[in-house]
Amino acid sequence: MVVRWGICSAGKISHDFTVALKTLPPEDHQVLAVAARNLKRAEEFAQKHRIPKVHSSYEELAKDPEIDVVYVGTIHPHHHPLGIIFLNAKKNVLCEKPLAMNLKEVKELVATAKTNNVFLMEAVWTRFFPVSLEISRLLAQEAVGEVKLVRADFGASLKNTPRSVEKELGGGALIDIGIYCLQFVLMVYGGEKPESIQATGVCLDTGVDESMVVTLKFSQDRLAVCTCTIAVDLPNEAVIFGTKGTIRVPAHMWSPTSLIVNGKETHYPVPEPYLPLNFINSTGMRYEAEEVRQCLLKGLKESSRMSHADSALLAEIMDECRKQVGVVYSQDHQ
Repeated sequence: MVVRWGICSAGKISHDFTVALKTLPPEDHQVLAVAARNLKRAEEFAQKHRIPKVHSSYEELAKDPEIDVVYVGTIHPHHHPLGIIFLNAKKNVLCEKPLAMNLKEVKELVATAKTNNVFLMEAVWTRFFPVSLEISRLLAQEAVGEVKLVRADFGASLKNTPRSVEKELGGGALIDIGIYCLQFVLMVYGGEKPESIQATGVCLDTGVDESMVVTLKFSQDRLAVCTCTIAVDLPNEAVIFGTKGTIRVPAHMWSPTSLIVNGKETHYPVPEPYLPLNFINSTGMRYEAEEVRQCLLKGLKESSRMSHADSALLAEIMDECRKQVGVVYSQDHQ
């Protein structure tokens, strides 16, 4: 079965996703169309990636009968409104993280997907890397005993990047990059809701969080600490501490290509790109794309590895963290 993709947005992440799709067999994945608010940019994108169709609006893309799945790669605040358009047009949707700006919007997207009986998944690409699959396997085998603590950090100097610092563009350390740390913790702890959440942060004049430290307590006295910042670079690694050893994911923990289990390192390289990438290891987006295909082949409307419940819990935790630190988006008032 070939999955026919439509690309929503001609930005940097859409470029990388399209490059990643081209590393998969053409009999399984094809990019048939692209849409952007700027027609010239869409045409240039299509020419660069040899995409046959260009749409001058997202509504046109939604109506395209040849498209099976739409990849939404716009800025954060547009995920919800565009997701609703595509889902109501009965298109399956793979939407970049965060799925939406808050829990309320996530619930609306999930409800719309269910009403229209279509597939919806938040593009938390990290979960589908071979490294992440191996972590899940090791944890199921209790390879490091009982997990007592998880630590994850993601920090990068992004203060000159408008979409990271401007509130109306959906900026903020937590929602932009801290989400990777939180999703890692939830993956390790099996999607369990934490018993307590404590967030401490520093905000910019724009009203978004520059840095945040989140401590989560789970049942059976298990802890997690997540640190994220758009002010400075951090080690960008994740560590799982168990009673019989440790599992370490060295940089870059959001797109992992190596794993260190009790001191022994194994490498899991991603394919080489045919065009230069904007972000490191982006050909690893191929794994989430293939997950979408596998789910569609099975007639599933969500992925068990990044379920609607997973997205809702992620949003709920981020809402609470923002509340404690004092970050409020316009979407929170709607």
